[in-house]
Amino acid sequence: MRRTVREPIQVYLTPEEREELDRTAHALGVSRSEVLRRGIGAVGSSHAASSVLGDVAAEGYVTPARAPAGIVPPRSRTVPFDQLMTSLDDDRRDR
Repeated sequence: MRRTVREPIQVYLTPEEREELDRTAHALGVSRSEVLRRGIGAVGSSHAASSVLGDVAAEGYVTPARAPAGIVPPRSRTVPFDQLMTSLDDDRRDR
């Protein structure tokens, strides 16, 4: 299958998001575009298109717009990015 550019997309990132994107691309040895494509694929394959917002809100990653001000959904525990990358590096070395 031949890959072609079908539509350029412009995304505004914070400096922190850009740094995270660059670190991830470097760690995986792929382009920033490929990191974004893989992220889209991961989200698309793990959630049904109709329930993405509900799942993300239920997991505590976002506050749903319908929630009254001041009420924050409980957050799931997350791993700091650098700890995740260290774990992935360890896993790669073990292969």
